[in-house]
Amino acid sequence: MMGIKFIYEETLVDLLSFCYSVDSFFAIPSTVLFFGVGLYLTIQSRFIQIRAFPQVFQFFSTGIKHHTKTNEKAINPLRALLTSMATTIGMGTVVGPSVAIKVGGPGALFWLIAFSLLGSATKFTEVLFSMKFRTKLPDGTLLGGPSQYLKQVSPTLAYWYGGLTVILFAGWSGLQANTLASIFALEGVDKHITGAVLALIALRVLMGGIKRVSDVASKLVPIMFVGYVSFACAILLQDLPALSQAFSLIFNHILTPHAALGGFAGASVFTALRFGVLRNIHITEAGLGTSSVSHAMADTDKGRDQAILAMYSMAADMVLAFLSGLLVLVTGVWLKESTMSNTLVYQVFKDFSPVFGKWVLLLSISLFILTTVIGNSFNASQSFASFTQHKGMRWYYLFLSITIFAGALLYVPLAWAIMDIIMIMVAIPHLIGLLILARKYKELVR
Repeated sequence: MMGIKFIYEETLVDLLSFCYSVDSFFAIPSTVLFFGVGLYLTIQSRFIQIRAFPQVFQFFSTGIKHHTKTNEKAINPLRALLTSMATTIGMGTVVGPSVAIKVGGPGALFWLIAFSLLGSATKFTEVLFSMKFRTKLPDGTLLGGPSQYLKQVSPTLAYWYGGLTVILFAGWSGLQANTLASIFALEGVDKHITGAVLALIALRVLMGGIKRVSDVASKLVPIMFVGYVSFACAILLQDLPALSQAFSLIFNHILTPHAALGGFAGASVFTALRFGVLRNIHITEAGLGTSSVSHAMADTDKGRDQAILAMYSMAADMVLAFLSGLLVLVTGVWLKESTMSNTLVYQVFKDFSPVFGKWVLLLSISLFILTTVIGNSFNASQSFASFTQHKGMRWYYLFLSITIFAGALLYVPLAWAIMDIIMIMVAIPHLIGLLILARKYKELVR
């Protein structure tokens, strides 16, 4: 028995080492590509992330508020926005920053936030093309996202993207389940139970289609955002000197993260930048095109307006991510070698709000993960539907629920490493296709 356990652990180490080698091979080209595409689209769109700011409030007060429904198979533009945000305002915003800090040091938090300036132009372009090239099936169901607009570049590229995102979304849902199971395990709940409950709830919601998914997202996303921000600020304001020191740590280690500080001793400048950018992409999905899938379900013909809304939704992601990063820096839990990166924020709430903070966070995390899993699973089903024209969806929903359950039992470092590789394999061809379309439809992007 001990021999089998040793072989199992040795295999995990070998797999992890292999994944890190592959990730290192793509490290420089993928990071340069993310930055390069974001910069190009920022210039191509004439700094749309700055120019369009005054329009956002008009959309909420007029365009969305007075929306008239025209397609029973589509959803309100605001619900499309919230459904998309359900996948980004999730555990990625809570766990992502702590993972980046644990590996790349405090400077990684700066790069995580800073990349949003370029990433927002990328997201704008993705949603813009998703709205322009979406298709309608005979029953009125809308199909959109990169699997549709990449066909304008190459059908092969579109099928490559669609096939990989079927795996990517399922893997992301598994990672979410793993985080929830790891946290509840600290309270004595078996991981099998957590995984099974989450899988069954997700399956129930997915069977109801986009209407039920958007109903859940539109109700839970605003509550989650306000609740998490309130409790995070309450903890941060307890120790203002430590908060000031956290800001100093971040800015002092943007370009000089070599100092031997606990868990990130020896981290390089590029490591901080790389992990900051990677976690930003995990959170915002800018560059992957995945969040544009939900926006394509919007019952509106104003694609540019929907794209602008999507672009500014990244601000909400970054508020949560920045607060999560500050929490682990201010409280010092990131320096504890024994604490896993995907439970750092939970440890903060448990240690620094001992009366009820732990239970509030458990509820918040459960809602965060539930909405993210549902949103990711819906997006996965859309990628699957691009191959099957919405046939066999119930069987695919069952497959997703099994993946969610299995994800609860994964080995955390290996799971993150595998998903980073798949994410890069999705992003590189997608970004190249996006550049080709942006050059072809210059006036649309401007």
